[in-house]
Amino acid sequence: MTNQEKINRNAFLKNLGLKGAALVAVYCARNSLTSCQNDSGVTPLAGDIILDLTDPKYAALKSANGYVVLSSQYVVVARTGTDIYVAVTLICSHQQQREITYRSGEFYCTAHGARFDNTGKGLNTEGKKGLTVYPTVLSGTTLTIKAA
Repeated sequence: MTNQEKINRNAFLKNLGLKGAALVAVYCARNSLTSCQNDSGVTPLAGDIILDLTDPKYAALKSANGYVVLSSQYVVVARTGTDIYVAVTLICSHQQQREITYRSGEFYCTAHGARFDNTGKGLNTEGKKGLTVYPTVLSGTTLTIKAA
Protein backbone atom coordinates (compact mmCIF):
# COMPACT_ATOMS: atom_id res chain seq x y z
CA MET A 1 0.00 0.00 0.00
CA THR A 2 1.39 3.43 -0.90
CA ASN A 3 1.20 6.53 1.25
CA GLN A 4 -1.44 7.92 -1.11
CA GLU A 5 -3.91 5.05 -0.64
CA LYS A 6 -6.73 5.66 1.81
CA ILE A 7 -8.31 2.99 3.95
CA ASN A 8 -11.52 3.25 5.96
CA ARG A 9 -11.58 2.67 9.72
CA ASN A 10 -13.32 -0.71 9.49
CA ALA A 11 -10.80 -2.07 6.96
CA PHE A 12 -7.91 -0.71 9.04
CA LEU A 13 -9.12 -2.44 12.19
CA LYS A 14 -9.68 -5.68 10.30
CA ASN A 15 -6.13 -5.43 8.93
CA LEU A 16 -4.95 -5.28 12.54
CA GLY A 17 -6.65 -8.63 13.07
CA LEU A 18 -9.62 -7.34 15.02
CA LYS A 19 -12.80 -9.28 14.29
CA GLY A 20 -16.15 -10.05 15.85
CA ALA A 21 -16.43 -9.07 19.51
CA ALA A 22 -13.04 -7.33 19.54
CA LEU A 23 -14.12 -5.13 16.64
CA VAL A 24 -17.40 -4.27 18.37
CA ALA A 25 -15.48 -3.44 21.57
CA VAL A 26 -13.26 -1.01 19.67
CA TYR A 27 -16.28 0.72 18.14
CA CYS A 28 -18.06 0.94 21.51
CA ALA A 29 -14.96 2.32 23.20
CA ARG A 30 -14.58 4.88 20.42
CA ASN A 31 -18.17 6.07 20.90
CA SER A 32 -17.77 6.46 24.64
CA LEU A 33 -14.43 8.20 24.28
CA THR A 34 -15.71 10.75 21.79
CA SER A 35 -18.47 11.75 24.17
CA CYS A 36 -16.28 12.15 27.26
CA GLN A 37 -16.65 15.90 27.05
CA ASN A 38 -20.40 15.47 27.55
CA ASP A 39 -20.37 12.78 30.25
CA SER A 40 -21.33 15.22 33.00
CA GLY A 41 -24.43 16.35 31.11
CA VAL A 42 -25.80 19.62 32.39
CA THR A 43 -23.50 21.65 34.60
CA PRO A 44 -25.33 23.71 37.23
CA LEU A 45 -25.19 27.45 36.73
CA ALA A 46 -22.31 29.05 38.59
CA GLY A 47 -24.53 31.96 39.59
CA ASP A 48 -27.58 33.91 38.58
CA ILE A 49 -27.67 35.30 35.05
CA ILE A 50 -29.01 38.85 34.76
CA LEU A 51 -30.30 40.16 31.43
CA ASP A 52 -31.12 43.78 30.70
CA LEU A 53 -34.00 43.33 28.26
CA THR A 54 -33.38 46.82 26.83
CA ASP A 55 -30.03 45.60 25.49
CA PRO A 56 -30.30 45.09 21.69
CA LYS A 57 -28.68 41.64 21.91
CA TYR A 58 -31.84 40.43 23.67
CA ALA A 59 -34.24 42.03 21.17
CA ALA A 60 -35.67 38.62 20.23
CA LEU A 61 -37.15 38.41 23.74
CA LYS A 62 -39.45 41.37 23.00
CA SER A 63 -41.89 39.16 21.11
CA ALA A 64 -43.70 35.94 21.98
CA ASN A 65 -41.84 32.83 20.79
CA GLY A 66 -38.61 34.81 20.52
CA TYR A 67 -35.53 33.29 22.08
CA VAL A 68 -31.84 33.88 22.68
CA VAL A 69 -29.01 31.42 23.23
CA LEU A 70 -26.55 32.31 25.95
CA SER A 71 -23.91 29.92 24.68
CA SER A 72 -21.22 30.73 27.23
CA GLN A 73 -23.64 29.81 30.04
CA TYR A 74 -25.27 26.93 28.09
CA VAL A 75 -28.75 28.44 28.51
CA VAL A 76 -31.62 29.14 26.12
CA VAL A 77 -34.15 31.80 27.14
CA ALA A 78 -37.53 32.01 25.41
CA ARG A 79 -40.43 34.39 25.76
CA THR A 80 -43.40 32.05 25.85
CA GLY A 81 -46.09 34.68 26.42
CA THR A 82 -46.68 38.18 27.74
CA ASP A 83 -43.96 38.71 30.32
CA ILE A 84 -43.45 34.96 30.65
CA TYR A 85 -39.88 33.76 30.16
CA VAL A 86 -38.55 30.22 30.35
CA ALA A 87 -34.87 29.37 30.65
CA VAL A 88 -33.56 25.87 29.94
CA THR A 89 -30.22 24.25 29.40
CA LEU A 90 -28.73 24.43 25.91
CA ILE A 91 -27.63 20.80 26.31
CA CYS A 92 -30.12 18.24 25.05
CA SER A 93 -30.77 15.26 27.32
CA HIS A 94 -30.93 12.88 24.35
CA GLN A 95 -27.25 12.86 23.40
CA GLN A 96 -25.90 15.94 25.19
CA GLN A 97 -25.71 18.03 22.04
CA ARG A 98 -25.66 21.82 22.48
CA GLU A 99 -28.49 22.28 20.00
CA ILE A 100 -31.62 23.40 21.88
CA THR A 101 -33.67 26.16 20.21
CA TYR A 102 -37.24 27.38 20.61
CA ARG A 103 -39.83 27.02 17.88
CA SER A 104 -43.60 26.77 17.61
CA GLY A 105 -44.09 27.10 21.36
CA GLU A 106 -41.66 24.35 22.39
CA PHE A 107 -37.97 23.68 22.89
CA TYR A 108 -36.41 21.65 20.12
CA CYS A 109 -33.06 19.94 19.55
CA THR A 110 -31.86 20.50 16.01
CA ALA A 111 -29.43 17.55 16.24
CA HIS A 112 -31.92 14.69 16.64
CA GLY A 113 -35.41 16.20 16.81
CA ALA A 114 -35.98 15.92 20.57
CA ARG A 115 -38.96 18.07 21.63
CA PHE A 116 -39.77 19.53 25.05
CA ASP A 117 -42.64 21.57 26.46
CA ASN A 118 -42.17 24.80 28.42
CA THR A 119 -41.82 22.87 31.69
CA GLY A 120 -38.94 20.78 30.27
CA LYS A 121 -41.04 17.63 29.85
CA GLY A 122 -40.13 15.51 26.83
CA LEU A 123 -42.70 15.36 24.05
CA ASN A 124 -41.23 12.50 21.99
CA THR A 125 -38.94 9.49 22.37
CA GLU A 126 -35.76 11.54 21.88
CA GLY A 127 -36.90 14.03 24.52
CA LYS A 128 -38.09 11.50 27.09
CA LYS A 129 -35.39 12.48 29.63
CA GLY A 130 -36.60 16.09 29.71
CA LEU A 131 -34.65 19.33 30.00
CA THR A 132 -33.26 21.21 32.97
CA VAL A 133 -35.37 24.33 33.53
CA TYR A 134 -34.09 27.32 35.50
CA PRO A 135 -36.41 29.65 37.44
CA THR A 136 -36.76 33.17 36.02
CA VAL A 137 -37.74 36.41 37.72
CA LEU A 138 -38.79 39.52 35.79
CA SER A 139 -38.43 42.89 37.51
CA GLY A 140 -39.14 45.80 35.18
CA THR A 141 -36.78 45.28 32.26
CA THR A 142 -34.40 43.00 34.16
CA LEU A 143 -34.74 39.25 33.74
CA THR A 144 -32.89 37.09 36.24
CA ILE A 145 -32.23 33.41 35.57
CA LYS A 146 -31.76 31.82 38.96
CA ALA A 147 -28.91 29.38 39.54
CA ALA A 148 -30.80 27.51 42.27
